[in-house]
Amino acid sequence: MADVKRDARGVKMSLSYRITDVIIYTMMGLVGLTMLLPFLYIFAGSFATDKELTERAFFIIPRVWSLNAYKYAINTGNILVGLWNSIKLTFLGTIVNMVLSTTFAYPLSKKHFKGRNLILNMVIVTMLFSGGMIPTYMVLKTYGLYDSYWALILINAISPFNMIIIKNFFQELPPDLEEAAYIDGASEIKTFLSIILPLSKPVLASISLFYGVGYWNDYFNAMIYLQTPNKYTVQVMLRNIILKASNISDVMLDYYDSNGVPPDKAVKMATTVIATVPILMIYPFVQKFFTKGVMVGAVKG
Repeated sequence: MADVKRDARGVKMSLSYRITDVIIYTMMGLVGLTMLLPFLYIFAGSFATDKELTERAFFIIPRVWSLNAYKYAINTGNILVGLWNSIKLTFLGTIVNMVLSTTFAYPLSKKHFKGRNLILNMVIVTMLFSGGMIPTYMVLKTYGLYDSYWALILINAISPFNMIIIKNFFQELPPDLEEAAYIDGASEIKTFLSIILPLSKPVLASISLFYGVGYWNDYFNAMIYLQTPNKYTVQVMLRNIILKASNISDVMLDYYDSNGVPPDKAVKMATTVIATVPILMIYPFVQKFFTKGVMVGAVKG
């Protein structure tokens, strides 16, 4: 008789199924390890010396720990100012995006809404065509938004793709809930705020993460539309630090300790860690919503 065991749910599992599970988990573990190792190397390289980065092609634990790259990044640019600017931009921009996206998606999720298909087609067109960089710049300049964070927020106020995902999620909610709210005398706004949004936490958390990561990583728009150095986001400041690190002169080398100078490669790794760690800290809080929110909202059109 075949060797049979049960899983956590009490379902019988034959030996062949268990062997298959071991193979699958092993393969997935190897794939995950290949994705994790580059991050570990970047983290370790940011603390390494010039000599070690030159001699060792790959490592995850430096022989000699050095803070030269981080010292250079902090002393050369206003990293803390850039981090604070990015936090403000990400927080404010994500709120604006979610308010506009949800209020736009809710009426479009109603099949009885007149002009729904026409508006959806117009939204889809914006996914294929845009006004271009120069017209956008001229509009922002005309309305006095140049060199302000509103220039970065308003040009990306609604992502059509994210809005459609939210709309599809709203469509999947049971219509009986809204009908019961209407019978109890609730208005459309009351129903939206008290019924729809609380039931939409998965998609709201997922799309908020998309918007937040987009603002945090935004470099090109910040470089174009921000002029005052004290308003630069962390990505722009890190770019300036890397450019300066590539031109370190011999006169500056004595500034650093005996562990060696901060090589250009180590500075790049350190700036990558500085720019990545803050946004990575958000993922554990939205992980449980992430898969459900995206997949459920993408099932039907």
